[in-house]
Amino acid sequence: MQHPQPILHGYFRSSCSWRVRIAFALKGVDYDQVPVNLIKDGGQQLTEDYKALNPMQQVPAVEIDGITLSQSLAVIQYIDETRPGPPLLPADPKARAQVRMISDLIASGIQPLQNLYVIQKIGAEKMQWAQHFIDRGFQALEPILKRTAGKYCVGDEISMADICLVPQVYNAERFKVDVGKYPTIKRLNEALLEIEAFQVSHPSRQPDTPVDLRA
Repeated sequence: MQHPQPILHGYFRSSCSWRVRIAFALKGVDYDQVPVNLIKDGGQQLTEDYKALNPMQQVPAVEIDGITLSQSLAVIQYIDETRPGPPLLPADPKARAQVRMISDLIASGIQPLQNLYVIQKIGAEKMQWAQHFIDRGFQALEPILKRTAGKYCVGDEISMADICLVPQVYNAERFKVDVGKYPTIKRLNEALLEIEAFQVSHPSRQPDTPVDLRA
């Protein structure tokens, strides 16, 4: 029987899972969560059961409308195209392209280089590695956002770009990057964290958040 509401298989601190949680919250979509602990038992994403859901053995995987989707940007765009509520991509083609450019810069150019799998392979130098690639990405992102931003990343409406930005700044802070060097990124992140959808989806407020990290 088809599940009546989407199921998000994710991890509280995964930025890709957080992106999907923000999108669901912005759209007002109720969903169930099935935690996948990326640390426990050597990584629950590496089990055969989870591999059947997402062959890349990463989070998130989302069961929705009778299909299973992975890759957070694909999930966000599917949610946007199939659910009512505020659009997550602007109607104007130029603004839409800018949203996708910023989203891809973060999701392809920054986040994969400091995700858990890569960091585990780096070993002792993991902090310096993560800082280097986040700084490198933010040095590109800051001047782009100076051109595109209004109240939010692209103009004055929340978009997929904002959904990608906030989890990446959270990661930057975890890895002790000085976000103050990037005033546009810092301003946008602070504005977005005032919005309920970004608060309820925050890693400190998830069912699988460890007690010592809860808000």
